[in-house]
Amino acid sequence: MLSLCKLLLGAALTLVSMAPGVNGQNYPGPGVVTGSTFAHDPTVVKTPNGQYLMAYTAPGIALKTSTDRTRWNDAGLVWNNANAPWTQPYTGSNNANLWAPDLSYHNGKYYLYYSASTFGSRKSAIFLATSTTGAAGSWTNHGVVIETNANSAYNAIDPNLIVDAAGKWWLSFGSFGNGIKLISINPSNGLRSGTSMTDLASRGSGGAIEAPVITRKGNYYYLWVSFDYCCKAAASTYNIRVGRSTNVAGPYVDRDGKNLMSGGGTLVMATHGAIRGPGHNAVFTDTDADVLVYHYYRQSDGEAQLGINLLRYDNGWPVAY
Repeated sequence: MLSLCKLLLGAALTLVSMAPGVNGQNYPGPGVVTGSTFAHDPTVVKTPNGQYLMAYTAPGIALKTSTDRTRWNDAGLVWNNANAPWTQPYTGSNNANLWAPDLSYHNGKYYLYYSASTFGSRKSAIFLATSTTGAAGSWTNHGVVIETNANSAYNAIDPNLIVDAAGKWWLSFGSFGNGIKLISINPSNGLRSGTSMTDLASRGSGGAIEAPVITRKGNYYYLWVSFDYCCKAAASTYNIRVGRSTNVAGPYVDRDGKNLMSGGGTLVMATHGAIRGPGHNAVFTDTDADVLVYHYYRQSDGEAQLGINLLRYDNGWPVAY
């Protein structure tokens, strides 16, 4: 066991231990974070002034800020159901039913895609909001990007925006038992362009898959997904998987060459020690490394916590440390 693996997180030098987990693999513990450490479905962007802005599921869509990527401070709400009535046809009046934000920065403003639904329902929608500052109270609603209903074969949840090497915009999303999808986005307004849809990943009847994130590194696009079950506190079985492709629309394969449409996905992070159900990750590039951001549940009380690790690439495959 590597007991003193050094991890640089912003200005703070923290010590990360490796612990055995599922499949007999060793996984790194999360780097030290301080301040307000509760987070669910976290997404982080580095701001133009070199600080960090996080959006996460609160209830409602909430914000945190950090100057060093280690200490996090609460920064208010984007909104909840009370001040987002356009979401209520999908959520009722439950603040817990705004989910899974995706935060990025383009063209001098922040783009926030997020889900509105109820647990287990396919009556869902992905919405877009933008802000020039990212601050609570500054966000403008731009409406529905894509929606589904009870008769849909997939579910409009868990969005993620990727801008490809040619400057084209795409949104991945989905979809628990129905796989991961990709649609085209119009960069002039951030909304859907056309009606085409591409299947990216599926486990068929073999289990749950959701929370996609697509990142680009060198010649490859990496499709990150979460397998199995979120939201069961310390009993959660979420785990983070990845595949890669030279085309943003796939096909994506894992390190063993298995297609993600056939249940493939290289395991990056899973339950280990007191870290339960790590998943719903995001990845962003910082000055020192690519940064893996995710939530996990504490074994002691089941509370969702912010996890941050760095990534290195082993023959082109991401490894958390």
